[in-house]
Amino acid sequence: MDQEFTVVGMSCGHCERAVTQAVQRIDPTALVTINRSAQEVRVNSEQPRQAIARAIAEEGYEVS
Repeated sequence: MDQEFTVVGMSCGHCERAVTQAVQRIDPTALVTINRSAQEVRVNSEQPRQAIARAIAEEGYEVS
């Protein structure tokens, strides 16, 4: 299932990797696509939206 998040605070490639790894820790098969300039993260995963948002937020990013 495709899910889209607005993630504030990503400013570099390290941020993108941190967000991707956070999502893939809870779903190793998740596909993560990031548009840093638009602050958008698309995730294809069967995990609940809340779980994905929490994983990203735990990395220090504001998620909506």
